[in-house]
Amino acid sequence: MNKSKNSTDPFRWVNDTLELLDQTRLPREVRYVRCRSVKEVINAIAKMIVRGAPAIGIAAAYGVALAARERFEQDGEAWREEILRDLDALRETRPTAVNLDWALRRMSAEFDSIATDPYPRLLALARRLHADDIAANMALGAHGAKLIAPGSGVLTHCNAGALATGGFGTALGVIRSAWELGHLSEVFATETRPWLQGARLTAWELKQDDIPVTLIADIASAYLMQQGRVQWVITGADRIAANGDAANKIGTYALAILARAHKVKFMIAAPVSTVDRGTRVGGEITIECRDENEVTHLAGQAIAAGGVGAFNPVFDVTPAHLIDFLVTEKGVIERPNGETIQALFED
Repeated sequence: MNKSKNSTDPFRWVNDTLELLDQTRLPREVRYVRCRSVKEVINAIAKMIVRGAPAIGIAAAYGVALAARERFEQDGEAWREEILRDLDALRETRPTAVNLDWALRRMSAEFDSIATDPYPRLLALARRLHADDIAANMALGAHGAKLIAPGSGVLTHCNAGALATGGFGTALGVIRSAWELGHLSEVFATETRPWLQGARLTAWELKQDDIPVTLIADIASAYLMQQGRVQWVITGADRIAANGDAANKIGTYALAILARAHKVKFMIAAPVSTVDRGTRVGGEITIECRDENEVTHLAGQAIAAGGVGAFNPVFDVTPAHLIDFLVTEKGVIERPNGETIQALFED
């Protein structure tokens, strides 16, 4: 595999239409959903056709461009006022992913400097944010891979690959780069209940690039570490607080505790745009909860007795003191804290 590329293309822009690889249908079917309007982008994010914090931000950026086109055609010079409702609707789709709000702020910052039709300028910016995300992933992948000694086993949770980003991936960016260097002996992916992103997405994505992967049930992680087959846990993040606490897919916190107990290194891989300096500590992060049917049902079939309720938080927060390394496109932070997080922004 060429390290500058991967076989998975989550976004396509064709004939003024955003095409999103439908992640709800993988791995059974490779199908793209066409979004011609901002409402269709909102629906795609809400229904997890596109998911993963950086990917959600990129989809939202393209959604703003589509909204600007619609509003300018309908409302003329009043498009700036009318588009604010579209931005609010986009922002409410997935509240935990900070990249969503970051992308919307980047896009809306352009509004006042646009004199005529906003669509060309905003589409160009969305494309630039998309390209910048891929470049950031490749840079952080290279930084993270240097930490991994040859012969290491790696465990990853959920999907933080090309599917969750503009392309290449954060956690899987590190794994791709380490594999290219010949440093990995084994790659393990948790199934990641209840949406099974590890089983459906991570395993599929790695297979596309001929990187061998072994799927495990989430609860097998401790046993795998106990057997000495894992030297690293590497995950992405959906929001990183100013003190280094990191919100990610539910189960990440448990893996960090297990890693510390078994002397396994724990790495968060994420672009700087995932850091939210306005959130002081992880306890301030809004944790999204989804429909209990995602826990009580599987592929539309009930797996629990009728009337049984479920608690379905989508994320948890890993305290900074359990994170051995935070890897960004700007480099590696060992044992992240408020001071080292702040240093990311000083240049």
